[in-house]
Amino acid sequence: MEKMTKERLKAYRSNKAEILELDYTLQNRWKSDTMIGNDVIFDYSKGYPRPQCVEQFVEGVQDSLTHRIFRMLYIDGRKPIRQEQVAKSVHLDRSRISRKIDNYLKNAQKAQNAQL
Repeated sequence: MEKMTKERLKAYRSNKAEILELDYTLQNRWKSDTMIGNDVIFDYSKGYPRPQCVEQFVEGVQDSLTHRIFRMLYIDGRKPIRQEQVAKSVHLDRSRISRKIDNYLKNAQKAQNAQL
């Protein structure tokens, strides 16, 4: 059995919170048609724009907290949500949410440029 670390405990807590959020979404999904969307983003990893749905992009985010942030902002089907509301939900301040998004997108862009 692996030793418990602060980072590992933090990841477990984030995963637990994500499970609870997903459970709530599944329980309430059928009450509204707002969960259905057709948002598209363009993937330039091949050197030309290819449509990719937002859901695929968000599902590709490995970090649990960052995944939750993107899911709340772009998928959950609520009325437009602000970073302040997401921050409250994940127990961070708005500036940390903004930095998480910026860092993830910068790193994703660097990874795509490295593949070209």
